[in-house]
Amino acid sequence: MHYHGSCHCGRIAFDVEGELDQVTDCNCSHCSRKGYLLWFVPRGQLELATPEADMAAYTFNKHAIEHRFCPQCGCAPLAFGTAPDGQPMAAINARCLEGLDLAALKRVPVDGRSF
Repeated sequence: MHYHGSCHCGRIAFDVEGELDQVTDCNCSHCSRKGYLLWFVPRGQLELATPEADMAAYTFNKHAIEHRFCPQCGCAPLAFGTAPDGQPMAAINARCLEGLDLAALKRVPVDGRSF
């Protein structure tokens, strides 16, 4: 399926392809404070519709995931990192996808506080 996502003001916009049936509900200090529901996809399935230079970045702890957010509205729609197999990946904040029924998604809890 094709999904379109963005930050609140639209300065960051993207399209992503894939089957979205579950999201990661992480309890780490960052994800729980921001309410992230993450969908991890290979980086090649994500196409930015706006310049990457328009995004600000934040990393913490082991600096394994580069969380991207809009410096204008503060919304954090995605992140970049590396999958366990070494492949580039994207973490999509499902809350930033248009027309998505969040209640229909399976939420997989992850104990990120233990990482």
